[in-house]
Amino acid sequence: MGLCRSCASKDEGKDDDLAHVEVEAATGQDRQPSSTDLQDDGNGNSRSQPEDHRSEGRDLNGQQVSGEPCEQTQAVTSYSNEGTQVTVEIHPKDTAPQLFKKLSFGKGPQRLPSLRGQDNKGFQRTEAPRPPGGKDLHAYPWDKSSLKSMPVDLQQFEKLDAYALKVNVKNSVEELVKALLKQARTDLEKVRAIWMWICHHIEYDVVGYHNKSQLSCKPIDVLQTGKSICEGYAGLFEQMCSIAGIQCMKLLGYSKGYGYKMGQTFTGDSDHAWNAVYLDGRWHLLDSTWGSGAVDDSFTKFTFRYNEFYFLTHPALFINNHFPDNSNWQLLKPTLTLKEFENNMLHSSNFYMLGLLTAHPETAVIQTANGKASVSVDCRSATLFTFKLKGTDEHGLMTLKKHGMKLDIYPQKTGSHKLQIFAKPSKASEDVYKCVLEYVVECKSVDKAMRFPKDLHQPVGPSWFTERQGFLRPSHPGPIIHTNDGRCSVTFTLGKDISVLASLHSDNSSLTEDMRRRHIMQIHRGNQIELKIHLPHAGNFVLKIYAKKKSDPGNYDYIFNYLITCLNTEAKWPAFPQSYTKWVEDYEILEPLSGLLPANRNVHFKLKMHGIAKVLVQAENTYPLTQNRGYWEGTCNTSGCREVFVMVHENANHSFYSHVLKYEVETQ
Repeated sequence: MGLCRSCASKDEGKDDDLAHVEVEAATGQDRQPSSTDLQDDGNGNSRSQPEDHRSEGRDLNGQQVSGEPCEQTQAVTSYSNEGTQVTVEIHPKDTAPQLFKKLSFGKGPQRLPSLRGQDNKGFQRTEAPRPPGGKDLHAYPWDKSSLKSMPVDLQQFEKLDAYALKVNVKNSVEELVKALLKQARTDLEKVRAIWMWICHHIEYDVVGYHNKSQLSCKPIDVLQTGKSICEGYAGLFEQMCSIAGIQCMKLLGYSKGYGYKMGQTFTGDSDHAWNAVYLDGRWHLLDSTWGSGAVDDSFTKFTFRYNEFYFLTHPALFINNHFPDNSNWQLLKPTLTLKEFENNMLHSSNFYMLGLLTAHPETAVIQTANGKASVSVDCRSATLFTFKLKGTDEHGLMTLKKHGMKLDIYPQKTGSHKLQIFAKPSKASEDVYKCVLEYVVECKSVDKAMRFPKDLHQPVGPSWFTERQGFLRPSHPGPIIHTNDGRCSVTFTLGKDISVLASLHSDNSSLTEDMRRRHIMQIHRGNQIELKIHLPHAGNFVLKIYAKKKSDPGNYDYIFNYLITCLNTEAKWPAFPQSYTKWVEDYEILEPLSGLLPANRNVHFKLKMHGIAKVLVQAENTYPLTQNRGYWEGTCNTSGCREVFVMVHENANHSFYSHVLKYEVETQ
């Protein structure tokens, strides 16, 4: 049969992983981001058309991977840095995996007789493996909350994995298995040792793919050359298991691997090979080709990049990109039809390894309605998300939910657009987002009103993440604040020891950095903060909010932003008065709020300040304010001056005043 690229898996994110968006805010400015097999028919052939991808690389299951030093996403079947063992059991649909401190492998269901006599080298041979039948409990539930089809404790495998990687036997398959089994006792451990050795010692044969005459899939040739395509991976795995006394089958079918295009149909011969192994009375699925590494986008170079996901993958997840010729080998009930397989959304292994559960819509192609398309993702734990639409995040509005995210897309051009969704655990030590979903957005009409400012950062609006940063009980829980007259107010309850900085941004404003802040006034009342906003004109604005610990002398960190919209073209507000360092956080201006005072007028002042001996307003003349029930009040005349200052006398025994506020006066 002819060779096909979908046997190889694309890099699962290399060029599509995103460095975490970090933002500094000593000045309130943002820092820019540092920035997805060969389907064999069983006779060694495979087919697929190359797809024009970016140059970074793809792992063998067809997804892009990060170009950073290879980071391995931890499965929920992993163990913590403190050594706590974590295992995953199969549970009813929509339940989270249960975690166990220890795992013991019991006898489980009665096994089939696995050994049949001795061969001439002293190895026990298995009887001919049989496919799943009526007597086998082969059908698994459609449960996508479990990564594995049986309990797996990765920490228990730690020593075995390390041992298997060091075994270096190339003279015969039997001698290799003999060496590997020295540290393997149970059938599961035997399968694990074989899996780890193949995934770390057999590379994908890109030369053989291009030149069929140089390709051999015989197990001994695969062993001695150290390379093959999926047919060779699966054949070697099958023979090694047979020698080890483990029942194993090589399975053939279609796959959504390298060269796969969303929504494509599958016809003709099989284009990929993988394996099923019989453990504890049930069949389990694995794909050592896709577990081994990545080929680059030009399909000329292979890089080892281990992927734990494809070891004993739960059938409900495996079916997402593997469709066996024999539907019994789906190991699912009910089984999926080929049409359903073709139409189903392709999820990368990152999608499941990060604990994501479902994505909507479930179709790969999305049609916009009135210029808008929506996507949502559900997950079991706090996860951070971002997205790219044709390489930019400018044309969407993403909001984080407690258990997922929602994204509204507004393409600003008609036609087809590639939409990528990225995610990372909220507590990840690495700042890399991994590509978890890809869609094609078909846009027939454009909503020009939903053109967002370039300074808008994703996600938008408050969330569980901003709560963690100390911004509690927001007055506006959504991402957009609408104002009719150009004025609005946002309130939060603040956590302890938090200092806040906010600034206003617009594509249509030539505001200086200082004026961006002066259109926002902070009012503190106990642990409550109010951000009072007066827009300089109509349009779309970004309200960016930064914070730091009061005790921290360092820079402010970007926390989140809102989108503020005002359609009223008559709206035009001057900035608030300029404040100086002596203006204390819990002081408050009641009037005048405008930083621009009318000329030749008497202006009334009312300020809330404490711990002050005297307050003066200095214009052409000096006007003292009088204290009344916690407020300082009085009137000044703006004739003959360009600026008005509010000054305070902090101590009656001192002779000097400190400036706290500055107002401008309109020119005549």
